[in-house]
Amino acid sequence: MKPILNQILAANLAAEQQEAAAVQAEIRDPATKADRRNFLKKTALGGMALGGFMSLPVEDTLAQASSKVQRASRPSDLKITDMRYATVSNGTAFTNARNVIIRIDTNQGIYGLGEVRDGGDARYALMLKSRLLGQNPCNVELLFKMIKQFGNHGRLGGGVSGVEMALWDLAGKAYGVPVWQLLGGRYRDRVRLYAYIPNSGEGALDKLDLSQFKADVKHRMQEQGFTWLKMHPGIQVYSKLPGATVNTKYVPGFGTDDLSYTSYQNTKHPFTAIQVTDKGLDELARYVDTIRSIVGYEVPLSADHMGHFDVNNCIRVARAMEPFRLASLEDFVPWEMTDQLKTITEAITTPTMTGEDIYLKETFMKLCDAHAVDIVQPDMGSAGGILETKKIGDYAEEKGIAMGLHFAGTPICFMANVHSAAATQNVLALEVPNQIVDNPWWPKLVKMVGKKPLYENGFAYVPDDAPGLGVELDDDVVKEHLHKEDPSYFRPTPEWDERRSHDRTWS
Repeated sequence: MKPILNQILAANLAAEQQEAAAVQAEIRDPATKADRRNFLKKTALGGMALGGFMSLPVEDTLAQASSKVQRASRPSDLKITDMRYATVSNGTAFTNARNVIIRIDTNQGIYGLGEVRDGGDARYALMLKSRLLGQNPCNVELLFKMIKQFGNHGRLGGGVSGVEMALWDLAGKAYGVPVWQLLGGRYRDRVRLYAYIPNSGEGALDKLDLSQFKADVKHRMQEQGFTWLKMHPGIQVYSKLPGATVNTKYVPGFGTDDLSYTSYQNTKHPFTAIQVTDKGLDELARYVDTIRSIVGYEVPLSADHMGHFDVNNCIRVARAMEPFRLASLEDFVPWEMTDQLKTITEAITTPTMTGEDIYLKETFMKLCDAHAVDIVQPDMGSAGGILETKKIGDYAEEKGIAMGLHFAGTPICFMANVHSAAATQNVLALEVPNQIVDNPWWPKLVKMVGKKPLYENGFAYVPDDAPGLGVELDDDVVKEHLHKEDPSYFRPTPEWDERRSHDRTWS
């Protein structure tokens, strides 16, 4: 494992040990009330492996984890009766401006909340409704196996993943425990978050207002409390400098928002014939040096969106940034190009990372087996949901690979990530992009069921006093931010009740 990852993991472990000690101190404190002390004793079993989640049925996990809790309903009698949705507008990019929240209702009045991957379509989830009606939502693994054939990589995995989140929220509410407890317990009381550098630091260096950027970085780190940042040292930083690149002038749509099939944005990295010159690399190094100097070397600084060019140029670009000890370089080439990722990883000393568009653990297993990257980074909205993300992390851990978590949605998917991260040992940090950390109404979309806030000072709290995901929607706030294309709010969806196909994939 590369040295910088060892440093980050050691720092995370030290923080988690301090948090565990604080829990024990609260248990021993004579001022702690009896009910609080009993709860802490029950939930201080962080990381207990209830048989191993690669093979153990979820029904057995539920029974073990909730054997002594006060049930909030009759789980064995629960039946799914409806699926409804609401679409929130959050962000400006095409990929993250549409956030679909789904609600799965039951015959006992309790419901579960989940979320389709940001930028995904509500119909990815609604088409699954007819397969779920009448089923017991606590049979999470059974239902997941029934519907997972209808997902795929990227946003196509959003429906299955969102349903899976909602099922876990329902199961937690039915058994009266937090979701992390149903996953085998927790390793940490807080989940570290990473944010992006402020928007004032994006773009070509000669266009930046460095005094403004310094003030914004101070706000991000000292006032908002983030201890891990991420930047975009992409080709846009130096491409307008004469002599910095080769062929950018002739690639359709380069430097524009053109999303047509043959444009630069949709051309995979090895096929653009773009090259970066020494002059371009010098300007890139000057930009990264400036950002790193302002941010400082005390915190990890990651990088994403370097540009679309082949493996040889990826290695040249990565080596130009090596003096600045970045924590990770993300998605140098598309995730399915395993051999090329491995070539890059072995050629540089900065940790590599990929995974935000991968669906299900099997593809991550191939990446881990090949040691193609140093860090896997699933997006729960594409990967398959809460338990599937934990399985990915557990498998990566066995191979000596760390896990980061990609995210760009609403507080519903955020909390689903928090519960999975709490129950997975090798998690480094969870992403929170600028449309979240610089958006005052984003955390107000939900109400916390327990006493702790959604997040503060760069860390998300793991709920220990609320069942399920631990949040409920603030209807008034959500209604203020519904997407203009679909302002409906959890309307009935009877048009999706009828099952119209025979879904078995084998004969």
